[in-house]
This record gives sequence, structure tokens and C-alpha cells, in this order.
Amino acid sequence: MHISELSRKTGVSLRSLRYYEEKQLLNPIRLENGYREYAESDVERVRIIQLYFGLGLSVKEIGEFFDCAYTEAIKPQCLPNAIVVGEKKREQIRKQIEILRKAEAHLDNCLSSWKEILRKGEGQK
Repeated sequence: MHISELSRKTGVSLRSLRYYEEKQLLNPIRLENGYREYAESDVERVRIIQLYFGLGLSVKEIGEFFDCAYTEAIKPQCLPNAIVVGEKKREQIRKQIEILRKAEAHLDNCLSSWKEILRKGEGQK
């Protein structure tokens, strides 16, 4: 598939896809006419890249993950580093989830309180 189709299927801009290629996160085949040709598996790869960026991983970290675990054969020698980075990121995510849960509970309490104030106020009219 061409880059425009990959962009359409993933919702990722052409500019970002070219950046991923520049950083060697994607490796499309170059046709004689210079066009990039992507495999169907690149759709999932782009989604994984987006997920990892969303989790705060750097291009370097994502590249290391791909080099280690998303090649034809998993490379055991790089797994220790991938595990360390993955566990660190997982802990950061868990902390973010806890912060969001506290924020949600606080907002729930505020909303309940505010609704109660309005409900009582309507009865005084």
C-alpha cells in the first residue's frame, strides 16, 4: 500500500509516517518510481508506535523495542534492557492512573455537592 493509504488506515499524518521512516521505525520498500510501499503489517506497527509515543517513550526507546522484539526473531540479548524500560514505564502509567482516579473522585464529590446546593436552592424559591 502507498503512504496515503497507510495514513488513511491509521489516522496518522503523512509527515509523521515520513518521520517514522527517517527514524527507522518504519522500513517501507522503495519502488523504482520512488514511491514507498508499505506492508499490511505496517498498519499495526504504526498503531504500536502511536501507543508507545502516547506512553511517553522516546524514538530511541521505541526503536530499541522494535529491534529487540518486533523483528523476525526475538533477540534475547536485548530483552533485559527492554524489560527495565517496560517496567519503568508501567510504573509511571500506574502512578498516572492513581492520580486520575483521585482527580475523578474529587470531581465526583464536587459535582454531587454542587448539585445538592442547587437542589436545596430550588426548594427555597
